[in-house]
Amino acid sequence: MKNLLSAVFVIILLLSACSKKETPGFAAEQDVKSHYDTAAVDSFSPGATSIDIVRQIRMSSQKYQDSVKEAERLQKEEQKLKEELEKENKKKLEEEKKKTEAEKKQKSGENSPAAGTKTE
Repeated sequence: MKNLLSAVFVIILLLSACSKKETPGFAAEQDVKSHYDTAAVDSFSPGATSIDIVRQIRMSSQKYQDSVKEAERLQKEEQKLKEELEKENKKKLEEEKKKTEAEKKQKSGENSPAAGTKTE
């Protein structure tokens, strides 16, 4: 029994001794590298920017570009509508002018013979 317990103890000791272990210094180095998230070549330089901020800048610039395009599209639509409205107004004014000229001609045509008959 003593031999069996000592044999099990020796086997457990060998398994634990031969198992692959990581040093705490190596794990700490990996943690430092995984948290290193700057876009600049040297993270300690004055112009270093974190990746999160760069991503936000890109997103906001894309949103800005989209809003600029949308504003330009709306301005073009407004301009087209104004041009169409101006064309319609010009057509109405021309029609009104033609009607008033036609009425003036009719009145002047009626008045001139009437005036001529009164004087004879």
